[in-house]
Amino acid sequence: MPATPASLLDTSGPPAGPADIRLIVTDMDGTLLDDAKRIPEGLWPMLAELRRRGVLFSPASGRQYATLHRQFAQVAEGMVFIAENGTYVVRDGVELSSDPLDRSVAARIVRTVRRLVADGADVGAVVCGKRAAYVERTDEAFLAEVRTYYVEHRIVEDVTAVDDDVIKVALFDFGSAEHSTAPALAEFAGTHQVVVSGEHWVDVMNRTANKGTALRGLQRALGVTPEQTMVFGDYLNDLEMLDAAEWSFAMAGAHPEVIRRARHLAPSNNDEGVLRTVARVLGL
Repeated sequence: MPATPASLLDTSGPPAGPADIRLIVTDMDGTLLDDAKRIPEGLWPMLAELRRRGVLFSPASGRQYATLHRQFAQVAEGMVFIAENGTYVVRDGVELSSDPLDRSVAARIVRTVRRLVADGADVGAVVCGKRAAYVERTDEAFLAEVRTYYVEHRIVEDVTAVDDDVIKVALFDFGSAEHSTAPALAEFAGTHQVVVSGEHWVDVMNRTANKGTALRGLQRALGVTPEQTMVFGDYLNDLEMLDAAEWSFAMAGAHPEVIRRARHLAPSNNDEGVLRTVARVLGL
């Protein structure tokens, strides 16, 4: 997709609605959630109104399905969850799509992480399965980060031997994921997705797996066009899904490449940018 002209990036937002939007997809961390990881209280009445209008709201996150379902438990019925950066899509407990990672590849990634740790890197691996996330590292600092994104997680002796469908391997780097861990995974970049999903997170998935692939599949299933789709994101794992929507928004303060790829700029996550933009475009 060509770079977005700067003239299209307008902090006042696009013209006020209502527009013919049938599907709203939003990233969570740095996008819908504020920096304290809180869902804005105004989302709940907005979701009720969107449902009344027949607009589907779908969280799309690197977080696991169980975590997303818990966060939206009060309104989860009928909601589509694009979890694990698009590798696992679920609605009402039924899998709509998934893109499992070959177990031998997952094992190679884990061995790479073990070598990094042996060389002094402060990094840990999370092997993400459909049922749970699996970790070997047991220190509280690492587990606190894991719990934020993976409510269903298990400490095991060997993450390469888990009995589950592995859909991605996530790495948490206490330093800079983009500048430290991601370059160390260069051997996988030619055959798989190595995507920086946050300041401290890198995800390795199949080449075909990303939020955009999941979104396009959902659009086909629902009969919704890109022109009827609104998407919000802030980091590099959101790029492909921004490309799948006519109404694509980068959050103020997003990664520069996300701002370049999006068609519009929304207020920041700390200013309830998703809610304010949806209300403006749909005329709520």
